[in-house]
Amino acid sequence: MRKKIVAGNWKMNKDLQDGVALAKEINDMLVADKPNCEVVVCTPFIHLAKVAEVLDEKVVGLGAENCSDKESGAYTGEVSASMVKSTGAQYVILGHSERRQYYGETAAILKDKVALALANGLKVIFCCGETLEEREAERQNEVVKAELEGSVFHLSSDEWKNIVLAYEPIWAIGTGKTATSDQAEEMLAYIRSIVAEKYGKEAADNTSILYGGSCKASNAPELFAKPDIDGGLIGGASLKASDFKGIIDAWKK
Repeated sequence: MRKKIVAGNWKMNKDLQDGVALAKEINDMLVADKPNCEVVVCTPFIHLAKVAEVLDEKVVGLGAENCSDKESGAYTGEVSASMVKSTGAQYVILGHSERRQYYGETAAILKDKVALALANGLKVIFCCGETLEEREAERQNEVVKAELEGSVFHLSSDEWKNIVLAYEPIWAIGTGKTATSDQAEEMLAYIRSIVAEKYGKEAADNTSILYGGSCKASNAPELFAKPDIDGGLIGGASLKASDFKGIIDAWKK
């Protein structure tokens, strides 16, 4: 049975004190009212070690938003996968469209990041998705397949067990637009079908695939009711504990 997951991606928000306070508030809410899914908060690097201290890892997992494609060395300002792991984090988000778009991350760079993350015992939330232009040209399947083939479809079956996929229509990130639940389900079903082609039906059935893109408490129940949607990668709505919990609670409906 594949995991249901709600992961928060804080992006470049919250100073250290506010971030620790938010993590503690989320943790305390979920300790008091146990979730029906796995919950992960993915924070900026500076928060990780301090946030790890306030989370009950049996209730809330911890992840980073990125890691380096280099193991260690003279790479000023970079943070390696082993550094992320040493903070107590269990997850790392890789391939987010903002990293691809603003920082020029290519399939080859992401392939190296994925390898180092897995080698250091991190689970990878790997993002894929198309732009509005690609969607309008009906190229979304081709684009997503190329992103997966370029960075993760070379992994062994054992390595694949530590991959969570997140489909994020780039046109729905931070725009207030959301793919309809049918559009999201269609894409996630397609992604699961190409995972099955690569790794077999059992592996595909066990792969958690999340939807990312303006998911909030109001539309989460409809999205999560779809058979191939295993949860959400949540941006803005993860920055307020009550909003985030509203999405998590969609698994109780």
